Amino acid sequence: MKIRHIAIRCEDPDETARWLQDALELQFVQRRGSGAIDLSDGDVNVTLLPLGLGAAADRPASPGFEHIGVSVADDAAARQRLLAAGATELNPVALGDVYYEAKFKSPEGLVIDVGHWAGTSPIPREEPAFAGE
Repeated sequence: MKIRHIAIRCEDPDETARWLQDALELQFVQRRGSGAIDLSDGDVNVTLLPLGLGAAADRPASPGFEHIGVSVADDAAARQRLLAAGATELNPVALGDVYYEAKFKSPEGLVIDVGHWAGTSPIPREEPAFAGE
C-alpha cells in the first residue's frame, strides 16, 4: 500500500493551485471539467476540489482536507481488509481510463479511496521488505 492521493477542498482551486506550485513546486497535471485541479510531486496526486463539488449531504463542505487515497497491489484484498476493519463501502467513482477509485468510510467517518490517479508513480509489484527482516 502506498499513499498516492490527497484531496483538499478549496474556496478558490485556481489560487490554491498557483500557491502550491509556487510554494511547494508541485506540477500541474490536469484541470477536470468539474473544476477540480490535479497537481503532483511525481509520486502523489493532490486534487484541489471546489467547495460544492460532490460534497456529501451529511457533512457541509469547508476548506481543508477532504480524503486520502491509497494504491494497493491487490484491490480485492484491500477491500476485504477495509470491510473487516469496519469500513463501509461507498459508491465507486468512475473517473475515466486514466484513474479510478473505490471509496470507503471508516467507523469514525474518514474517507479512504483505493485506486490509481494521474500523476502518481506506480505501486511496486512486490512490497520491499522492512530493514532487519
